[in-house]
Amino acid sequence: MNTAPVPGRNSSASLRRALAIVEFVRASPAGNGGATLTELAGSVGVNKSTVLRLSVPLVEYGLLTRDPRSGRFRLGTAALSLWQGYLDHMELRSVASDHLRDLMRRTGHTCHLVLLDGHDVVYVDKVENTATVRMASRIGARMPAYRTAVGRAILAFGPDDLVEDVVAAGLSAVTPRTVTDPAVLVEELRRVRERGYAIDDRENEPEVRCVAAPVFDHNRDPVAAISVSSLVSRLPVVQVRRLGPQVAVVAARISGELGGRAAEAAGGAHGGG
Repeated sequence: MNTAPVPGRNSSASLRRALAIVEFVRASPAGNGGATLTELAGSVGVNKSTVLRLSVPLVEYGLLTRDPRSGRFRLGTAALSLWQGYLDHMELRSVASDHLRDLMRRTGHTCHLVLLDGHDVVYVDKVENTATVRMASRIGARMPAYRTAVGRAILAFGPDDLVEDVVAAGLSAVTPRTVTDPAVLVEELRRVRERGYAIDDRENEPEVRCVAAPVFDHNRDPVAAISVSSLVSRLPVVQVRRLGPQVAVVAARISGELGGRAAEAAGGAHGGG
């Protein structure tokens, strides 16, 4: 009987392992200086020699780089090129760009565009007023959806099982104000649907307030969210209540350009706080 390995199957397994290596390096804390060979072998479930073999083409193509002194693996410049290429071809980012810039000019605060990825939001665009305080957020960064205004804006209009999955994954606190009670989160999502915008009042960062609203596609699904963020000293609560409806209206305009129903996307945004 022929017991020779099937080339296609082996190639597929190698590709999956190589992608798993890239993903582990991507998820490694930046402060660690990259992932070690031992960590990669353990994460993928193979020996070190296999990791080295799989890493060769990844390094050659620039998806990974390896520090010659420490031997740690980090993402290479090709990973950035892929991300930039994705952003350049993304219709949503192009449609939202002018709206975000106009919103920044009118409010004087930093504006973001995010997408939902699993239980997290990923920041895909950022427009800030460089004459004022610069925000620490960066394009490509990920944050748990439940503790951000942009995440709640999407979750509030998403399917119930998504919210259930987020809750089941755990609601850990990063500031004293982070909502960790599932019932409180569910109630807050109800209020988001009612007023058309979400608020993060120092729940994700100790000194930052954020107001966000969802962006809908032609299927009326919440595919993204936009936000206005600033330090609490520059964004008092009374201003948040005035700003919320404005953000929701801009999000509705973006939705309309994507083929969504702008009036429905506003979700009662003029109803106030």
